[in-house]
Amino acid sequence: MSLEELIQIIEPIFKEETWIVEVFVVVFLTALINWIQKRIVKKLVSKFETTRTYWDHALFDAASKPVSLLIWVLGLSFAAEIAKNQSDAAVFGAIAPVREVAVIMIIVWFLTRFIKRAEEKIIEKKRHEQESFDETTADAIAKLLSVSVVITGGLVILQTLGYSISGVLAFGGIGGIAIGFAARDLLANFFGGLTIYMDRPFDVGDWIRSPDREIEGSVEKIGWRLTTIRTFDKRPLYVPNAVFTNIA
Repeated sequence: MSLEELIQIIEPIFKEETWIVEVFVVVFLTALINWIQKRIVKKLVSKFETTRTYWDHALFDAASKPVSLLIWVLGLSFAAEIAKNQSDAAVFGAIAPVREVAVIMIIVWFLTRFIKRAEEKIIEKKRHEQESFDETTADAIAKLLSVSVVITGGLVILQTLGYSISGVLAFGGIGGIAIGFAARDLLANFFGGLTIYMDRPFDVGDWIRSPDREIEGSVEKIGWRLTTIRTFDKRPLYVPNAVFTNIA
């Protein structure tokens, strides 16, 4: 066998091994970068935990897991791009849209975590300083911000996938009628919770009693669907929010 024939046999194998090595290097670097950022974020979280401000701690605490997932998404998508150059499989055509959707979902996840962490830190700080603070309003604002972020993220994802937002909104107006009939109780509880947040008949921590129903206890949590009340014998009582719009 001549040298040229030997090179022709070895060259395809060498090329195949090259892209496999490239994929391995990308995955290894992704894991290494993720490990480094975890250590950095952990130190920053512990450092800012002792500061007087709560935004910095809430920011880094909320970003820890989303940043880690973002690194893996970008790293694996880059590795998939390398593999795509060696194959004509149709599945590799979904790399770009999947990556874009994943990035948007990670951003939404981070923002909702940040809103929740900021709410918790604000309430914790006010309690520690024994300042008068309306926890019900903070909870309502946090929930409205989270819902706004999720809805905006959903619309951006649809736009990224090539769907017309105006068409989706028009369909949503028609579909909303059918959904309204199918989920009347759920919507009634939602608007009941919204009424509680706006009219403020009671706050978290208040002791309430209704002569119309057997409802009496301390308000522990006001959700969008249910309000949790702790009765005198320490039992939890879950009351649908729609009930509060029809009783004294």
